[in-house]
Amino acid sequence: MTWLSDAAVQRLREAAESPDLTGTRFRLLHRIGRGGMGAVFLAEDQTLGRRVALKVLDVPDEAGDLAARLLREARILANLEHPSIVPVHDAGTLPDGRVFYAMKYVEGSRLEQHARTLHAVPDRLRIFQKICDAVAFAHSRGVLHRDLKPENIMVGPFGEVLVMDWGVAKILREPAPGGAVPQSSSAAAHDAAPASFGTRDGAVIGTPGYMSPEQARGESARLDERTDVYALGMILQFLLGAGTKGDGGATPAPLAAICSKATHADPAGRYASVVALAADVARYLDGLPLEAYPDTLLRRARRIFERHQLVIWLVLTYLIIRVLLIFFARR
Repeated sequence: MTWLSDAAVQRLREAAESPDLTGTRFRLLHRIGRGGMGAVFLAEDQTLGRRVALKVLDVPDEAGDLAARLLREARILANLEHPSIVPVHDAGTLPDGRVFYAMKYVEGSRLEQHARTLHAVPDRLRIFQKICDAVAFAHSRGVLHRDLKPENIMVGPFGEVLVMDWGVAKILREPAPGGAVPQSSSAAAHDAAPASFGTRDGAVIGTPGYMSPEQARGESARLDERTDVYALGMILQFLLGAGTKGDGGATPAPLAAICSKATHADPAGRYASVVALAADVARYLDGLPLEAYPDTLLRRARRIFERHQLVIWLVLTYLIIRVLLIFFARR
């Protein structure tokens, strides 16, 4: 009997798990990683001469529910054409019977890795604004992400941001004309595609630490845009955490107020939309009053001083010199 080494066994296992791309336009390169429903492989699109990521279902699925969910995710992404949402190129069934979809291969790093390279708070806030822009666009198309977290956000080498992993997205409503949303048309069916794996009230979907209180309670019927607002507030807290240089590690009070409002336990206490959250961040960057941080006379004076420091110091210097000249001229 010949004993195989652990490395040989691992190679055999990987070969068995590799998708059969015979007869397709894709050439397998290697596996990138795996998720709850399947594995992601790097492949070459030989027709167009580009690399793509193939998400392939590789877990038992006798009822076909997971295959339908994977295709549903592909359809959702296909209808969310936005620079910060990964585009889908193809979808279908492979010769070995496994369902797949091909998407843009994203080069870069996860948000938690990229954040370590950003030492200035404004730089982190601008990344956050791009994340908000993508999520707000999805909301405008009636799609709720439901699993926003740093691990699901990629940042490319030129600062481009991509919001990933829409596998548990919820369809909230029909889109406005010109923006198609896949699947259901009635309010009762918005969470199912098909109903056999729709999210029932009581089911908890999301990631601890980033899911809203109503998500944690399994109140699926109550979820709306403010659920993603909560997750974005937690992401903002993460971005403003220890590691930024020049601020002593302390979060400025206005930004702390933004985080607090976004992550309010009661949805009614949060920002009404991602657009409103992003607008408050933009106002902070521009030195303007915030919705989450009520203005006072002292804060207004401080803000004016910070925005016009150079002019104020020049005027004060001029006045001091004038006073000194007048004083010595009278002696």
